[in-house]
Amino acid sequence: MAVLQKIREKSVLLIAVIGLSLFAFIIGGLLEGGINFSSRNVGTINGVDIATQDFLNKVQNAEKSGQAEGGQANNTVWNSEVRNILLSEQFDKAGLRLGKDQLINVIKNHPNFGQNPQFLNDAGVFDMGKFNAFVAQIKAAGGAQWYAWIDFEGQLEKFAKEQMYYNMIKSAVITTGLEAKYAYKKENDKATFDYVTVPYSTINDDEVKITDAEIESYIKKNEKQFKSENSRLVEYVFVENKPSAEDEKATKEKVSELLNSSVVFNAKTNKNDTIAGFRTNPDVIAFVNANSDVPYDSTYYAKADLPAEYQEQLYNLSAGEVFGPYLFNNHYCLSKLISKSVVTESVDASHILIAYTGAQSATPTVTLTKEQAKAKAEELLKQLQSNPALFADLASQNSTDPGSKDKGGKYENIPRGQMVPAFDQYIFNNPVGKLGIVETDFGFHVIKVDKKNEKEAVRLATVAKALEVSDKTEDEIYLKATKFEEGIATKDFSKLATELGLVAHPETKVGAFDDQLPGVGNQRQAIAWAYNKKTSVGDTKKFDSAEGHLIIKLVATNDSGLMSAVEARPTVEPILKNEKKAAIIRKKMTGATLEEVAKNAGVGVQTATDVNGVNTFLGAAPEPLVIGKALGSQPNQVSKLIDGNGGVFMIKARTVTKAPDLPNYNDYKSKVVNNNRNAVQGAVYNALYQNATIKDNRTSVLQ
Repeated sequence: MAVLQKIREKSVLLIAVIGLSLFAFIIGGLLEGGINFSSRNVGTINGVDIATQDFLNKVQNAEKSGQAEGGQANNTVWNSEVRNILLSEQFDKAGLRLGKDQLINVIKNHPNFGQNPQFLNDAGVFDMGKFNAFVAQIKAAGGAQWYAWIDFEGQLEKFAKEQMYYNMIKSAVITTGLEAKYAYKKENDKATFDYVTVPYSTINDDEVKITDAEIESYIKKNEKQFKSENSRLVEYVFVENKPSAEDEKATKEKVSELLNSSVVFNAKTNKNDTIAGFRTNPDVIAFVNANSDVPYDSTYYAKADLPAEYQEQLYNLSAGEVFGPYLFNNHYCLSKLISKSVVTESVDASHILIAYTGAQSATPTVTLTKEQAKAKAEELLKQLQSNPALFADLASQNSTDPGSKDKGGKYENIPRGQMVPAFDQYIFNNPVGKLGIVETDFGFHVIKVDKKNEKEAVRLATVAKALEVSDKTEDEIYLKATKFEEGIATKDFSKLATELGLVAHPETKVGAFDDQLPGVGNQRQAIAWAYNKKTSVGDTKKFDSAEGHLIIKLVATNDSGLMSAVEARPTVEPILKNEKKAAIIRKKMTGATLEEVAKNAGVGVQTATDVNGVNTFLGAAPEPLVIGKALGSQPNQVSKLIDGNGGVFMIKARTVTKAPDLPNYNDYKSKVVNNNRNAVQGAVYNALYQNATIKDNRTSVLQ
């Protein structure tokens, strides 16, 4: 439906405008607060400084390239810098150097070069002479293109060193015959045993309260598990600026009035004119443009594109018939059917993109001038006009579009408006089989229209009035927000919110460069306030915007480099509770036999059959310690009490069947070493990070 699309577009535009305004406000605030250039760096990793200006430049480049925005860009660059420093440190310790020959090998194996016909000789082999000529051409061009190549070459070198480093470690990872035998035994030794268990869930959580002090003590004993960046805990209420029931009723009535004729004073004739309503007005387009918040759009829409809740009513209208008013996407609408027609909903098309130096998204490997790219596109078009069947092969060999070259240049079900305008117009306005060249910012496209996907669709004229907040409602919302802000000085935050019919969001952890508050959206300004040196725990502040009013309270700060008790509680509390529950349960599980223990604990004796060391679940939880005890027991041997993951256990083995020895354990050796080597990259970097001394100054330098 035409207007529906426009309403969506309008919403997106509004968000974009708000986003730009917010960005400008953030930058203004940043300048007003001042970047603290008295500190020369934003962080130190194992004694290596990250310079402030260099860091900011990289954040800016990340935003320009579309990698990330705002706080996300800041965090992305920070994580990248930490990784580069930690790994570079290891490269130096290992004496890793990348010689010219090694870099050439990396280039030869890179898909943009090693498989590119531009760098292959007549025998299909990578030609170093052609590659050197390519680099010389980029260097001669100078400027941004040469700097982009230098940067690309640097990334290749880092990648190569990283692969060398991890490969060195992987090659040192070996599996002994004993380890292989253990893996075999773990999988094939079997035990059948009786057991008694009392689950932790039988003890009420209220009996084992865990204090913050106990959690903090656990964190200190296991610091490496609980490393954390600086954080703030906040709670908040958002009072949304939204129309009241009265506002909605008024808007609906206003739209309904447009259905019928109205009398309007004509200043030119000094008389009243009768204006036909939407239902009977002969000039529908002029009426929509004069009375709607969204201008008339002549697009045809298939039934599936209409709002799901109104599809039947809108699609089955007769010519000239009106439906509405109805509420869609915060607009009250009236829709009149203009006509029905069979239209092209989407197109299957193939293209060969010939990019040139300076074209949008062109990689450093693109060396053609604009004139050369055009000539090449024209030559390809001549070949295809002679033999269209060559399209897939020529696309695979020549296209610089990575999204389609491996599919013969083909894109299927392209909806109208998805491609750049010139491309879009060509495929929708030309018949199936048509070949031609179109120029866009990306280069020259040799295009073939493969298929038109057609459906019956409707053209609707729609008057849409935005549902807006009245001044009266806006005042009432502001007063409620102000009342809450003033009340929290003496009342509990959550209780007052409930009293006023508001929703208090629970304590939420936010990072220094987060942008979002859950359930509210982008609130960068409020998060920056929480990190401001002048903001103290317990402080509150109201932030007003077009969308509503955010009242936020700073609950706690954490700049220790470790999780706070509140942050770690979800992880640590279950562990400590189970320890306390185990102590209570053990007092019930008295006796020398399973039967005695079962009777005293009020539970039954259960049996586990043919379990092994790989599948360690007993009931709902994995119990590797219990299974291990069983596999190491003698028949009829009764164990001591075992604190498992899901409860306290006592076991008695019935049978333990040891798997027969094999002539060799080569298959298991290969399996184990492959698993260990596959885990190297993640395990090594995690170890480097956990043992690093990381000082993050961003909150003090950039706030």
